[in-house]
Amino acid sequence: MTKPQEVTDDTFQQDVLDSETPVLVDFWAPWCGPCRMVAPIVEELAEEYDGKVGFYKLNTDENPKVATQFGIRSIPTLLVFKGGQTVGQIVGFRPKGDLKKRLDEALV
Repeated sequence: MTKPQEVTDDTFQQDVLDSETPVLVDFWAPWCGPCRMVAPIVEELAEEYDGKVGFYKLNTDENPKVATQFGIRSIPTLLVFKGGQTVGQIVGFRPKGDLKKRLDEALV
């Protein structure tokens, strides 16, 4: 089973920006209700896109540097990176179909 990996301020450059494959990062915090709602959907997508897209979770409470760098003001925020650049952004809880559509658009 493929699960999103934890990423931190220290590992973000290597895991996300330097990644050969596209990456989706779920910016979240433990106290955030909508974050807990979106987590299982992100896990399902991680399985569906296994080998095509890397999936990471970044706890914004523990890693404020990256969250600030990318202007994360509300969570959950999902950012899609390709070649070190942000190519997609989804803010707030969205149904799986929406996330899949946005992810597919970003991968084109």
